[in-house]
Amino acid sequence: MLKYLADMFVYKALGIQQGSMLGEALDFFFYDTAKVFLLLIVIIFVVAIIRSFFPPEKSRRLLGHHREYVGNFLAALLGIVTPFCSCSAVPMFIGFIESGLPLGVTFSFLISSPTVNEVALVMLWGLFGWKIALLYTATGVTIAFFAGIVIGKLKLEHLVEGYVYQIQMGESAEIVPTWRERLTYARDYTKEILGKVWLFVLIGIGLGAVIHGYVPMDYVLRVAGPGNPLAVPIAVLIGIPLYSNAAGTIPIIQALVEKGMPMGTALAFMMSIVAISTPEMIILRKVIKPKLIAIFAGIIAIAITIVGYLFNAVL
Repeated sequence: MLKYLADMFVYKALGIQQGSMLGEALDFFFYDTAKVFLLLIVIIFVVAIIRSFFPPEKSRRLLGHHREYVGNFLAALLGIVTPFCSCSAVPMFIGFIESGLPLGVTFSFLISSPTVNEVALVMLWGLFGWKIALLYTATGVTIAFFAGIVIGKLKLEHLVEGYVYQIQMGESAEIVPTWRERLTYARDYTKEILGKVWLFVLIGIGLGAVIHGYVPMDYVLRVAGPGNPLAVPIAVLIGIPLYSNAAGTIPIIQALVEKGMPMGTALAFMMSIVAISTPEMIILRKVIKPKLIAIFAGIIAIAITIVGYLFNAVL
């Protein structure tokens, strides 16, 4: 239905010739914009309801009953439904450390939460299908799990700023919300997230539309196609210093995949952008030393590169 409406608007209402580069770009833009925002509204609302059952204090207590391995796995799963952004990195990190969680478990959460979130899931599901979305989720959780274990085994607690271990964060009483409050929270949270990401979504879809309509397929295949064995690490290295969120990145990934970029290379590029966010690294510098930041980023970059090659081999 949405595709039909987009076609009618571009080719009938606007009178643009079907099959032209401008027509293809505009059709991509209007169809994806309508589809993405519709999915975002529905899925973010549902996830917000789930999220209301996992406030930060409850998450810390739940993880506090487990140590390595089980703790890493639970932290990676909680990262999917627990609020997290660059601005909350420091208080969440301090809260987990103060609660006695091992450093590796804390990093499993820090990796999973910004990488595997409801925005990434809904957009991947809407643009590529549920199989790719679930595969991406499983991959993100796996990376968070094993990366946290590696960081824990390296015994890097000395690379955390000393004052973090001296902070005493008081326990706040947990108030169980009513269903009316949960629904109100979900409504307000959906509005908040849409308010934060709508511009990224439009910019991302706009860039994706330009790629879809104007970038030659042979150029994409030459630079990042299956014929280039170094395409995956190059994509990861390019993505690390960039900053965007899943909302702004996934439409670009869709356009690149349609032009011939292998799915593994495309997902590795996206994961490097959202998992190793430059603002997050800068903010985390307040609580961890540069060497630990470099180790953290290096481990994630290597893991994402391996996953990119694996996806290219099986998809």
